[in-house]
Amino acid sequence: MRSDGRHSHHARNENASGIPLKGVYDRADADTAERALEGGEPGEFPFLRGLRPDGYRGKLWTMRQYAGYGTAAESNARYRYLLARGVTGLSVAFDLPTQLGYDSDAPEARGEVGKVGVAIDTIDDMEALVAGIPLADVTISMTINAPAAILLAMVLAVARRRSVSYEELGGTVQNDVLKEYVARGTYIFPPRPSMRLVTDVMAFCAREVPNWNTISISGYHIREAGATALEELAFTLSNGKAYVAAARNAGLSPSDVARRISFFWNAHNDFFEEVAKFRAARALWAHIMRDDFGVSDARAQMLRFHAQTGGSTLTAQEPDNNVVRVTIQALAAVLGGTQSLHTNGKDEALALPTEGAARLALRTQQIIAYESGAADVVDPLAGSYYVESLTATLFQRARQLIAEVDAMGGAVEAITSGWMQARIADSAYRAQLAVERGDATVVGVNRFVEHEGGEDGIELQRIDPAIERAQAQRLRDRRAERDAARVERRLADVRAAAAGNENLMPPLIEAVDAGATLGEICDVLRAVFGTYAAREVVA
Repeated sequence: MRSDGRHSHHARNENASGIPLKGVYDRADADTAERALEGGEPGEFPFLRGLRPDGYRGKLWTMRQYAGYGTAAESNARYRYLLARGVTGLSVAFDLPTQLGYDSDAPEARGEVGKVGVAIDTIDDMEALVAGIPLADVTISMTINAPAAILLAMVLAVARRRSVSYEELGGTVQNDVLKEYVARGTYIFPPRPSMRLVTDVMAFCAREVPNWNTISISGYHIREAGATALEELAFTLSNGKAYVAAARNAGLSPSDVARRISFFWNAHNDFFEEVAKFRAARALWAHIMRDDFGVSDARAQMLRFHAQTGGSTLTAQEPDNNVVRVTIQALAAVLGGTQSLHTNGKDEALALPTEGAARLALRTQQIIAYESGAADVVDPLAGSYYVESLTATLFQRARQLIAEVDAMGGAVEAITSGWMQARIADSAYRAQLAVERGDATVVGVNRFVEHEGGEDGIELQRIDPAIERAQAQRLRDRRAERDAARVERRLADVRAAAAGNENLMPPLIEAVDAGATLGEICDVLRAVFGTYAAREVVA
């Protein structure tokens, strides 16, 4: 049975963020917006129209494909495949045990090793992950949070073994633990020691690894948890303020720290709202850095960001439809001025992407870059009555929401009280209700539905259970081979640093270099810092 497609279109009177929509926008709307935004030219404060005067005319965004599954050797093969096809930066996905600080043979890891990302237990795994990849030429983005300092220590120790200087390394470690308490749940330690780990990474890299982005503040996961575009904007920038404040309290210069901060946004289906969101984000952050932190250096006022198309918008039904969704979302990110982009595979509502799906996702970016003309002109949607009005409304409403968070004492208080989580849960509930009632259309799911099998015939990526057994065996062999006394000494150094107030990065680098495992180091930190238990959220 097929739906006949003869459906009336009920135009919305407000969007998902609760912003009223008019049937037509005119010059008066744009003029009002201009007064609110104090625009400026591309490359000038508040960077509303982009960070560079020439947009993408001189340099395209970095095309990344987020990848990682199974073992380090398998993931390395996928990275080489993508690099050979025009990817210009790697983006590493880690499995859940790694994200939660457990070794692959820990009871807590059972059934999850290598499933949603790559398993990294020791420096040997990290060496295998980047084998044959020139660390000085390819930037590496690592989506890791609670144990971010340890994974970064592994990269640095590998670079040192290869005689690659820290100054030559470029990349990003997500290291955004606040959104874990809000949205993703892969936290380990309580907020205060977690923030200390973040600022230790910032301080160490400011001194030793100058081209490494020490934090990628993620709105992506806040949006995936059900937040609106407006909440993604406001809560992410509130978290950003909390990190800069924590760095300042730890004795770091806000200006120095802000130069190495990047952001990570979601690109969703509401094309015009997404473009407006990216433009508003730059202007808001520039004002926050200048007005709240007294930062006058233009580079430190800039909001640099990576975007990823919206995983939660992908459907298991009719997966080919996801190619269209991803294209619209990717185009919004480009027209909004992203510095880096990942496009999702069409099969990701069902499994990790196959090689073919990852290639098609990359080709989507390349077609936008080289065939669409979108990269020829700086900020091509500027001056659109609708886009300017929407940008100004998001700017003003996000500012009000950030002020609400500030009034509670900042993001850490808004999170520990459960307020931010409850607000997102409420938005998620309302969005789901709209789909179930048919007020919001999802093509192929609640309208235009084909009842003959949806995903039949699509080839899926499967993770062989033998991978877990082999990874655990490799880990046991490595423990048996290493110098146990040296590992114990290095772990004792980590314990002493954690209990005191010296920077944790130097002892972490020495511990991983000696062969200490991720789980062993996290166990030491758990013993000193304690662990975090979430409170129940009532929407």
